[in-house]
Amino acid sequence: MTSTVGKPPTHNAPADLARGFLTGSVIGASLTAFISGCVVESARLAILGLLLPAVYGLLFFLFTLPRRAREAAVVPRTALAVVESLKAVGGETSDVPVRFELSVAPDDAPAFRVEVRQDVNLVELPDYRVGGVVVVEYPPDRPWKTRIVKRPTPEWEERAATTRVDSAPGPAMKSDSPAGCAGGLLTLFGLLLGVAAVLLLFRADLFDADAEGGESGPFRRPAISASSSTTVVTSATGTVNLGPGQSMLDEGELRRAIESLTRGANTRRALTVVVQDRSLTVVFAPAGVETAGFDPRSLPYDRVPGLVQKAGAGVGSPRGWQLAVDGVTGSLTLRVVVTGDGGTGVLEADGQGRVLRRSGG
Repeated sequence: MTSTVGKPPTHNAPADLARGFLTGSVIGASLTAFISGCVVESARLAILGLLLPAVYGLLFFLFTLPRRAREAAVVPRTALAVVESLKAVGGETSDVPVRFELSVAPDDAPAFRVEVRQDVNLVELPDYRVGGVVVVEYPPDRPWKTRIVKRPTPEWEERAATTRVDSAPGPAMKSDSPAGCAGGLLTLFGLLLGVAAVLLLFRADLFDADAEGGESGPFRRPAISASSSTTVVTSATGTVNLGPGQSMLDEGELRRAIESLTRGANTRRALTVVVQDRSLTVVFAPAGVETAGFDPRSLPYDRVPGLVQKAGAGVGSPRGWQLAVDGVTGSLTLRVVVTGDGGTGVLEADGQGRVLRRSGG
């Protein structure tokens, strides 16, 4: 029996292009939001980066649910096909992916040519040869979904052995038909658009940190609410530890930290004060000794950032700094030490913040 040939149906490319564009946009936006949120410590950006792909996946599932239900309800059609060509395209296991080009000849429809990719067991691979007739199944509305039936019924197996199938004219439809250059460009454009959208919508969080935190520099950090600080006061010492992103060099931060240790019943004199980037330690004078030490509230708060900057000049990229204030001998002395890639800088100043000497760097 000889089968007739006809014109093969075609794909709906615009839907694939639109899906590629949307997928690229979601990938770009979600990755940018998540990475940026982690870098600038913004919880809402990081959460947005996680929610975007989840919401997109859910919407895609719901949107395609009716179509997939309709496709599942279609009864597949069985037909004979002749193998025009076959080629193994990879695989190192017992099942090898093979690219088949088939001419399918339905009993009650025009013949068409289709290219499919299907896994074949190594043992069964010799059963398929160019010019051989096989039994296939395909949805009538989506012939590019053609699949070779590995275990056909005895009736179809006998027909495949006794029927001659003519080749159908090309070109062959592909089960995994790519969108081509246009699809790749649209996906890339969508990805870049998603990145730009996140950077534009959240530019205040990403680029205005210096404006919120004051003057920027190697020792400055964006100021955050002091609610993340911890304060501990004992009979001998008082400590303040700042949260992530805060610094004692932020405007007014050192003053607030010392006042939190010296307000109310804690207005005692101090023997020493040690300040680092995110911590403050005050050693109080013994109770009942009124003449020892100094009032920590008298420190030249506003001059401390400038002293740290001067001490760090010439040390390369700064790694850390410390300010030690000593008033045991009566006169107040401020000693600033800054370490960096190029060495260590040391500066001493009086109780008014005037530089007395500087070394290192």
